[in-house]
Amino acid sequence: MTEAIDKSAVLAALNELLEAERAGARVALVSRKQARTGYADLMRQVHVDESRWCEMLSRQISRLGGEPSPACGAFFTKAIAISEPLDRLAFLNRGQSWVVRKLEALLAQREDEDLRSDLQDMLDSHRTNIDAAADFLAAAGK
Repeated sequence: MTEAIDKSAVLAALNELLEAERAGARVALVSRKQARTGYADLMRQVHVDESRWCEMLSRQISRLGGEPSPACGAFFTKAIAISEPLDRLAFLNRGQSWVVRKLEALLAQREDEDLRSDLQDMLDSHRTNIDAAADFLAAAGK
């Protein structure tokens, strides 16, 4: 029974991350249209990464016998409501930090090497994106 509960909890956590990544990908895609120098390039990179993690999470959920959620996280609506690009980027970065915390918690509990490897790659990528966004915000005086 514990294994079924654990698997259910893992699948729920992975789907929560999938919905958050889908929201982040959509925010980055919409935000790429901003004309600020360097901003569109940063959003393009975030979009590529978020899309890649959506694919990985969907694959892992299916591999573990679950059904990938088709939903987009509420983060999208909240982020898009922020009209100022730098403020939206700061909000997106806080969302990326939330994902990092979730990934760290999942990694602490996982023994499945395939899943651990993918989650570690995702964690490293999010940390890189957080640093890039923080650098961009600092250069812009935010």
